[in-house]
Amino acid sequence: MSEQLNTLLEPVIDITRSAGDAIMEIYQKDFSIYEKSDESPLTEADLAAHKIIVQRLADISDYPILSEESADISWQERQTWQTYWLVDPLDGTKEFIKKNGEFTVNIALIHQGSPVLGVVNAPAINEIYAGVIGGSCFKEHSDKSRNALQPANSTQAQQLKVVGSRSHQSPEIAGFLEALGKDSELVAMGSSLKLCLVAEGKAHLYPRLGPTSEWDTAAAHAVVNAAGGKVTLMQQNDAGIWQDSGDELLYNQKESVLNPYFLVSA
Repeated sequence: MSEQLNTLLEPVIDITRSAGDAIMEIYQKDFSIYEKSDESPLTEADLAAHKIIVQRLADISDYPILSEESADISWQERQTWQTYWLVDPLDGTKEFIKKNGEFTVNIALIHQGSPVLGVVNAPAINEIYAGVIGGSCFKEHSDKSRNALQPANSTQAQQLKVVGSRSHQSPEIAGFLEALGKDSELVAMGSSLKLCLVAEGKAHLYPRLGPTSEWDTAAAHAVVNAAGGKVTLMQQNDAGIWQDSGDELLYNQKESVLNPYFLVSA
């Protein structure tokens, strides 16, 4: 399958660019003009990107598609899927509304529960993260230059850079970090870019002890794995402290599309 994945990567990158362009057309407008309209700018951008992605993915493969904007596919149907596209047309709704640029277009290919290809496009800041398991993994910059992604070594770090909330860490996260026995520095970021920070070595860890859906994480998860990192489930020990279970976060294994708590690490 690796040869097929490498063949699909560039077309998927192009699809995220087209979806990103459609989002940016709306993002650059004055949001106040929408106040008397039934459709919010967020909804319009989301649906515009979704339409482009679904149409274009159907042109390059016969795999089924699960998108946040078409999530009403039954579990009876989904559980038969071995390989499928998992899409979030616009991840980072708060970032979009605040206009801070930290929102993304996410497309992942899932095979037997694991993300094997992923593209995360942040159109407002002209950055794309892309990766294929067993193949290329890179960040594309605004000038179209690309550099390979390499996670940082947390075992040698004096201080851990930890991705988290812009406001404050929950007591659960604080307990997890304290149990690591190292000083930590907060690295704030929005949307699926949190996982990408670990993939490119700008952060060591991203503990997620809050709700996410499978389409929120899958594309960036593939990038992390392709870069040599990992996304594993978190579990509580006897003292109630959350810790790494070592088991990989998987997709389409249950009726709910909500993820369990997880840890992104090098």
